[in-house]
Amino acid sequence: MLNNDELSERIRRPELFDRIMSPRQAADLLNDGMIVGMSGFTRAGDAKAVPLAMAERAAKDPFRVTLITGASLGHDVDRILTEAGILARRMPFQADPTLRAAINRGEVMFIDQHLSETVEHIRSGQLGPLDYAIVEAAAITEFGGLVPTTSVGNSASFAVLAKKVIVEINMSQPLALEGIHDIYFPSKRPTRSPIPIVACESRIGFPYVPIDPDKIVAVVITQTEDSASNIERSDAGTDAIAERLIQFLQGEVKQGRLDLTLQPLQAGIGSIANAVLAGLADGPFHHLKMYSEVLQDSTFDLFDAGKLMFASGSSITLSPACAARVFPRLAEYKDRVVLRPQELSNHPEVVRRLGIIAVNTALEIDIYGNVNSTHVNGTHMMNGIGGSGDFARNAYLSIFVTKALAKGGAISSIVPMVTHVDHTEHDVDVVVTECGLADLRELAPRERAQAIIENCVHPDYREQLRDYFDRACLRGGHTPHLLEEAFSWHERRVATGSMMR
Repeated sequence: MLNNDELSERIRRPELFDRIMSPRQAADLLNDGMIVGMSGFTRAGDAKAVPLAMAERAAKDPFRVTLITGASLGHDVDRILTEAGILARRMPFQADPTLRAAINRGEVMFIDQHLSETVEHIRSGQLGPLDYAIVEAAAITEFGGLVPTTSVGNSASFAVLAKKVIVEINMSQPLALEGIHDIYFPSKRPTRSPIPIVACESRIGFPYVPIDPDKIVAVVITQTEDSASNIERSDAGTDAIAERLIQFLQGEVKQGRLDLTLQPLQAGIGSIANAVLAGLADGPFHHLKMYSEVLQDSTFDLFDAGKLMFASGSSITLSPACAARVFPRLAEYKDRVVLRPQELSNHPEVVRRLGIIAVNTALEIDIYGNVNSTHVNGTHMMNGIGGSGDFARNAYLSIFVTKALAKGGAISSIVPMVTHVDHTEHDVDVVVTECGLADLRELAPRERAQAIIENCVHPDYREQLRDYFDRACLRGGHTPHLLEEAFSWHERRVATGSMMR
């Protein structure tokens, strides 16, 4: 049972005590057809109580909303809302199997967006207006400012732009998070001032979200911890990818294009990216910095190894073991970590300015370097493009990684032509699989194809892909293809269960 002193430490504006209500009372404020912004970015800092109450209400009083988040939600919230029939539209990212199936059946309209763009669409009136924001906070300041928890994502802008705000005060989130956030909103276009982030450690805004406290119509008290990271452990394949990428970076140092401090690092979430970052702990690099979206276990492993000096992100998403180690010692990391809104963590202007080395994961890659991050067989959505496009097009080095084989060898991740393009060949500098690395910089399409086939394709499929490319070259063209065979590998997989000829 919470006492008044504990609540007063979290809710520092006295009149807001009168707005404390149950999750179900808060859920009853929503109406059919509304547009709702909800906090949460890669399972961190998400609203936890009101969404479940929404599903409980919908069992007796059906209603549907457009739900906008930062990225994926934890605690099976997307599944629960899908099964309750609440989601009419969903954006800009998700990672839930139940919701994914509903999207692919056409029951939920999913808008897959670059993560830096969603708030811009709301701010400019292309999307919205936003009726409610439901955001998790560690505290509310004396002036009504919201102190975010383990993510910022889009929640800061949701709270500012929404007509009304429901705040979940999460008593399980450490108050030591206060001061770790950097909340800044770009000025209006077309006379927008440059975003003054000139280094990973730049702090340019407030440590809280400044909103009119009169917009806060409900305060809900929760004590539920974030969902744990669901990243799989590294294996021989991911370790091989990490080793090849580290060797490549060492080569860049020898060529004089980088020094041993590299340049700010970004890594998409996932076991491969996590393994790459973890591998840096054993390399010769030092005084590293990160400018990324998600700060994962490897971020804090690098801190503890003395390799990483500063990390900027939009969320902290950790395994249970890492969380148990990090959060009790948060004060030790606090002056070396900052969490920003995702429109800043992913902003093309800042990514280009800082010269980011970006490492993201591909679903499939074709022989010319086009990358599919989102669609199975070009039709079925997986999770979404996330922030990979924000970084890929604007990074100093745009690196895509994938295992060469999937489904026990039935699928080659390197194919003649990708069935859906998220990142064109113009945005891809380096491709890495466990089989090898292809440096595609300054190569023409035919040269890119040869580099990818000879270095990145698994031996089981290499001759098959050579044959396709050789016959395509006989037909001619700057980017040779056999259009009648370009998707034959995918068709064969559907028909026989394997891409193997």
